[in-house]
Amino acid sequence: MKKQISTKNAPQAIGPYSQAISSNGFLFISGQLGVTPAGEFASSSVEAQAEQSLENLKNILAEAGLNFDNVIKTTIFLADMGDFAKVNTVYAKFFKEPYPARSTVAVKTLPKDALVEIELIAAY
Repeated sequence: MKKQISTKNAPQAIGPYSQAISSNGFLFISGQLGVTPAGEFASSSVEAQAEQSLENLKNILAEAGLNFDNVIKTTIFLADMGDFAKVNTVYAKFFKEPYPARSTVAVKTLPKDALVEIELIAAY
C-alpha cells in the first residue's frame, strides 16, 4: 500500500509525480530543486539552491512526521561536479552522524536549469 504525502511548505510537483510516497515503512521523496514553495529560485548560487532544496526536503519530512535523523539514503544531482564541495558544505549543516548513504552525480541539465536537485529515502 502507498500513501501520497504533500505539503504546501515545499514546491508542488511540476509533472505527473508526487512530492513523496510513503510505503512499507519508508518515505520516498522526489527530487527537490532549490526553489521556494512559490516556485521561485532561492538564488542563482548553488549554495542557496542546495539550502532551499534541503529546506523543502525538511518540510516534506515534517509533513510525514519525520526529520533528517530518519533519512537513510540521499541522491544529489549536480549540473556541475565542480560544485561538489560547495554543496557538501551546505549538506553537512543538515545531517549528523551516522550520515545517510549517498550518491552524487553530475547530469547534463536539471529541470528549470537548476544547479542542484536532491532526493531522499527515509525510514519510519
